[in-house]
Amino acid sequence: MKGQFTIWLFLIGILVCPSSGLTADLSLSGAVDTALSKNHHIQAARYGVLSSREKIIQARSGAIPQVQISEQLTHTTNPMWAFGTRLNQQNITTSDFNPDRLNDPDAITNYSTVLSVLWPIYDSGQTWYSLAQANLSQEAAAISESSARQQVIAETITAYIGVLLVRENKTVLQQILETARSHLQLVQSRYDGGFVAKSDLLRARVHIADLEQQMMEMKTRVDVAMCELNISMGMDSNLQYTLTSPLKPGNQVAEDLDIWVNKALSNRPELKQLKLQKQIALKEVDKSRALRYPSVSLSGNYEINSEEFKDTGTNYTVGGMVSMPLFSGGRISSKIREALVNLQQVQTHIKAMEQQVCAQTRQAFFNARSAWNRIAVARAAIEQSQESLRIVKNRYENGLFTIADLLDAELLVQQSLTRHLKAIHDYQLAVTRLDLAAGTIESSL
Repeated sequence: MKGQFTIWLFLIGILVCPSSGLTADLSLSGAVDTALSKNHHIQAARYGVLSSREKIIQARSGAIPQVQISEQLTHTTNPMWAFGTRLNQQNITTSDFNPDRLNDPDAITNYSTVLSVLWPIYDSGQTWYSLAQANLSQEAAAISESSARQQVIAETITAYIGVLLVRENKTVLQQILETARSHLQLVQSRYDGGFVAKSDLLRARVHIADLEQQMMEMKTRVDVAMCELNISMGMDSNLQYTLTSPLKPGNQVAEDLDIWVNKALSNRPELKQLKLQKQIALKEVDKSRALRYPSVSLSGNYEINSEEFKDTGTNYTVGGMVSMPLFSGGRISSKIREALVNLQQVQTHIKAMEQQVCAQTRQAFFNARSAWNRIAVARAAIEQSQESLRIVKNRYENGLFTIADLLDAELLVQQSLTRHLKAIHDYQLAVTRLDLAAGTIESSL
């Protein structure tokens, strides 16, 4: 009974205080999966894909017969319309031909129901070109969604390793603070023994106070970094997680620069979108030129006319029409020139984007290579700074070095540890940007 009572108290505590220090484990892959399902930018891109599908249906409808029904009420004393209305109602009598009645008819009411059908057999190819453009636009929307996914993945990875970096720096700072406190005891002991001046003791205490202030600032940086991670995942900004993926360098980038550049030119969504825009622009040129061609359409009407919904008159009309533009005031020629200019503009954008993609890929590649080399250098510096601190501490105990030498040695250890973490972070960040620049970040996961 006592055990059950304890369990009930625990469950009640969770319901009453659900956020009382409880954090969930979160791996890097888990953060990316959450972002892909929750991030609002991806959801907006998906709506763009759905919208493009509807535009295909709209474009296709131009080749399908259009059917509509209309109801019209008229009440008139216009001589021509009054006589025509009686004729449509099939209610003409010999008295209706009386000149006085023709010239000054009584008011007549008419209820007209019309069923209309219009079938554009050929509209100078406008519908088919519009349908082709709509299909290309749907492909572009899908690529835009892929681009949004890649951007969100990169932002999430960047935010995740950013949290790892500040948390690791906080751990380093905590270790340095503990070392400084142990050194304070050493300084206190030497001061009590009369071997050092009080200034050494005060300087050691000031140093610890400075480290404690850095620790408070580091806690704020952790909260800010966690907020950025939550935003990238599309979650509430105040959620806390226990990050389970470590901050490790991973493997060195293996492929040569030329391979990465070729990947980027083949896979970057922005380039794919521009190339689709080029195809759309080419279709627009053909579509504009086709305006000079004839158009053919069929039409049909079935009409019911009555004055009081009885003794109705019915009629139908069917017909076809062929039209050919002879002179448009320069509108068609101008539209063709506009389409050609737009095509040249897209081609120029493609060249500019290719240069930008190559530059981004090269920069990310060089940054990754530089960060990888800095990792080894920083790792060696850690061992050297720690050994230097050990030597300085021993000599300070023997009165050979000053407190300044001891604090400087502590600072070097702190700097070497943080630089090593920064190098690992920079390498992971550069690899992420390299995968993003090459358009392979989603497949690299």
